[in-house]
Amino acid sequence: MKFSVTIPSYKPQYLREAVESVVKQTYSDWELIVVDDCSPSDLHTIIEPFLKDERVRYYRNEKNCGAVNLVDNWNICLSYCTGDYVICIGDDDRLLPCCLEEYRRLMDSHPGLNVYHCRTEIINEQGAVTDLQEPRPEWESALSLVWHRWDYREKQFIGDFCYDVKYLKSEGGYYNLPLAWYTDEITAALAAKDQGIANTQAFCFQYRSNSQTITKSTSNAKAKIEALIVQYQWYSAFLDEMASRELSADDRRYLETIDTPRRKATLLAAKRFCTAYAKGRPWRMVWCYRRLRHLGIGKAMFLKWCIVSL
Repeated sequence: MKFSVTIPSYKPQYLREAVESVVKQTYSDWELIVVDDCSPSDLHTIIEPFLKDERVRYYRNEKNCGAVNLVDNWNICLSYCTGDYVICIGDDDRLLPCCLEEYRRLMDSHPGLNVYHCRTEIINEQGAVTDLQEPRPEWESALSLVWHRWDYREKQFIGDFCYDVKYLKSEGGYYNLPLAWYTDEITAALAAKDQGIANTQAFCFQYRSNSQTITKSTSNAKAKIEALIVQYQWYSAFLDEMASRELSADDRRYLETIDTPRRKATLLAAKRFCTAYAKGRPWRMVWCYRRLRHLGIGKAMFLKWCIVSL
C-alpha cells in the first residue's frame, strides 16, 4: 500500500520541517509531492537536498493560484499522485513519525473506505503543542461526522484526513470553495456518505497555528461569507438526500436534530465575518444583509451585529 503526501507550498518558513516530517516516517512506502505555487521565495533550494530520495518530487506552477483559490493547488497536487491514499498537509504543518503506519493499521481494521481520520496536535510557531483534538469513535457515519462537527468539534483540518486516491480523483478532487473555507468538511462528508469514516485515536498530524493561518484570520471576510453561504446551501441539499435514504436509528436522530447545532455554528461564523467586513461601511452592511438573510438571519439580529461592530 502506497501513500501520497502532498504539500501545496508558498511560504518558506516551515517548509523544511514539513518535508522532514514525511521523510522520517516509520512506514516507507510513500511518495512526497511538493507543488510550489509560483512563490516569490526560493522554495526549490529548500527542497533540493531531499530530491536525492526518488520518492520526493518537486513541481512549480507557472501561475499562482492564490490564497482565494487555494484548493486549485491542492487538486494540482492530487493530479500528480500515484499512490493508493493521499494526505494533504500545509507547508507549515508536520506529520508525526507514526502517521502512515497508524493509517495502515486503521485500514487493515476497516478496509475499503473512501476516507480515514487521525487525531491532531495543534502546535505554535515554535513547534510546541498547545492543544489537542478531541477523540472520535473508531467508526462513524457521515451524519455523525457532520452533527458532531457542528456541535462541538471545533478543531478539524484538511491534514487530519486520508483519502482513497481513485475515489478523490473520480470526484474531481477536493471540494472547491474560496480560501478552502469548509473544503475539509464537505470533502469528508462526501467521502463518508456511503460507507462512513474510520478514526484512529493515535495522534498522527500536527497543525501549526501561526500569524499567517487563514483559519483564524478575518481577512478576506467577503470571500468567507460567500463560502459560508455555499456551504449552508450544499448541506441543505446533502441532508435532504440523506433523509431520503434508509437510515439507522442513530442516524435518524442526528438528522432530526441537526438544524440546531448547524444554525448555531452558522450564525457564529456569519457574525464574525460580517462584522469584520461591514464594520462602519453602510453599503457593505447592505450587501451582507442581502446575502445572509437567505440563511434565516433577520433584520433585528443583523442590526445588533452592526451596532456591536461600530
